[in-house]
Amino acid sequence: MSMRVESDRPLPPPGANTYGHFTAMQVRAGAVRGLALHLARLEGATRELFDTTLDAERVRGALWHAVRDTPDASAGVYVYGPGPDDDEPTVAVVVRPPVGSPGMRQRLQSVAYQRPVAHLKHLGGFAQVYFGRRAARNGFDDALLTGPDGVISEAAIANIAFLRGDEVVWPDAPHLPGITMQLIAPRLRSRNEAVRLADLPTFDGAVVTNSLGVGGVARIDDVRFPVDDVRLKALAAEYEAIPWDVL
Repeated sequence: MSMRVESDRPLPPPGANTYGHFTAMQVRAGAVRGLALHLARLEGATRELFDTTLDAERVRGALWHAVRDTPDASAGVYVYGPGPDDDEPTVAVVVRPPVGSPGMRQRLQSVAYQRPVAHLKHLGGFAQVYFGRRAARNGFDDALLTGPDGVISEAAIANIAFLRGDEVVWPDAPHLPGITMQLIAPRLRSRNEAVRLADLPTFDGAVVTNSLGVGGVARIDDVRFPVDDVRLKALAAEYEAIPWDVL
């Protein structure tokens, strides 16, 4: 299955409009995890960016229509602002082949960058791609976004959490509240606190979470984390236990 785009209104030409937002998910057997959270994310961002509402059932219907013949897929729902002749935003669904959970331990390279308007999953993530590609050229898997004094926010395409004993520590800095993070954090002994690059040696390990699931972190810059397969499998099992929502 190659990439397919379906939209209920004409789309702007490629690159012509980067003012919009989206959400990304894995679909299995016509169901997703955290459907209500995805819909709430889209509704909230539409109100904030376009000062208008977005009908959740319309989005749900568009998503189902797009994946009805390919019930196992990676899907992204994109929302663009109303055009001059429209009263409602444009909704487009991008369907790609399904992707499994990350199997390898991530190696992250820190960069001095924080996403603008970080609480929104907005379009125009040039810097994330740029820093991610530079990290790859340097032998890493992704970039780790940091702010003043080395405060850690998030990875370029994932949330990050740190392990301390039986606690999971989520960075208290500007970041996107990822759907997987929102689903799994209440199931764990979680807390939020400021985490700086200088603090890394004090943690027992780290994990990343995104629409693919939960993955381990082997290294951030020159700091290496021990591979605790038991702990990682337990965290992954918590995520796998979250029920799927039928579209």
